[in-house]
Amino acid sequence: MWQAVRVRVAVVAGPDAGHAIPAIALSLWLADAGHDAVVFTGERWLGLEVPGVTFAELKGLAPRLGDDDGDAGAKIHARAAHIASEMLPDLGALLPDLVVADVLTAGGGMAAERLGIPWVELSPHPLYLPSRGLPPIGSGLDVGTGVRGRVRDAALRAMTARSLRQGERERSAARVGIGLPARDPGPRARLIATLPALEVPRPDWPGHAHVVGPLLWEPTAEILDPPQGDGPLVMVAPSTAVTGVTGMVETVCDALDGAGMRVAATMLDPPQQALPSWAVSGRGRQDVLLRQADVVVCGGGHGMLAKTLSAGVPAVIVPGGGDQWELANRAARQGSAVVVRPLEAAAVRSAIDTVLSSPDFAAAARAAADGAGDVEDPVAVCEAAVD
Repeated sequence: MWQAVRVRVAVVAGPDAGHAIPAIALSLWLADAGHDAVVFTGERWLGLEVPGVTFAELKGLAPRLGDDDGDAGAKIHARAAHIASEMLPDLGALLPDLVVADVLTAGGGMAAERLGIPWVELSPHPLYLPSRGLPPIGSGLDVGTGVRGRVRDAALRAMTARSLRQGERERSAARVGIGLPARDPGPRARLIATLPALEVPRPDWPGHAHVVGPLLWEPTAEILDPPQGDGPLVMVAPSTAVTGVTGMVETVCDALDGAGMRVAATMLDPPQQALPSWAVSGRGRQDVLLRQADVVVCGGGHGMLAKTLSAGVPAVIVPGGGDQWELANRAARQGSAVVVRPLEAAAVRSAIDTVLSSPDFAAAARAAADGAGDVEDPVAVCEAAVD
């Protein structure tokens, strides 16, 4: 059997934490199963020492002269083709048995295709492919019901169809530019690294898409001790995405002044103002802090939201850009979160009080955690993708 043989897997992901960390977590799964994993990613992760995992620089990430990062299509497709060409020598020298490419680093899949290597796509969030049974992803809307709801969804899908067709044309042009056929055959499998509670049923679920649960990994061994006391512990985890809301820690502290609560914020950079005695901030293992937290205030990025719900902790979500609005609304409909937008102290205070005063939110979060076991093994999916 293939899985009895030690094989080499190249995992390709950009440097953003929301994508690099799931790639590293998957590599640890592969290493634990006896396989060799090499992570191609940005420079910020290259100095890490992770047992069983090798790191290599993903070349081609830097914008080129004339690149327009404001053009989403050019950034995704043209940059992917450039990355594929730049990493081709390194990937060819490695000659892995399988390539796993992050959904936003499509260049990994293109490079694998050029070398005739099977590849799998890693989505570190729910499945975001368009569906004939859902409103457009990113709208945050639930599936429409009744005649009006179905008409609404159909109209919204029609409005986004033009952009989708434009993206397909841009992808085809980028592929042809590096010697690939215009038609994209896609990956052999898709790893959907999310909780079942954050997925939504669709009538056209792809047969090669597998929900494997969140791929979580802690990038630090440091422990952040919460302030002393017995008041409710509010954990704050600001978004690491460039589109995330800023000033979250300071606003939460302003909101909770005099409330008798404690605040512990995990963050890479210090807050913009001095914190009160009942609040701390710094680097620390989020999984450890979650065991003590009564509620989490976060930006709605998938990594932190999945980690929060996996721990059975309810959330107050202050979504920024990207997919955070979509994820925040999915968590709210599931019953484990309250959404606050825009970020205002009074609204944050009200949302925290709401979550802490009703046991229903914690119960929904525990239900999401309980459903985490109903997923497939990501290593088995990768193994099955290899001839």
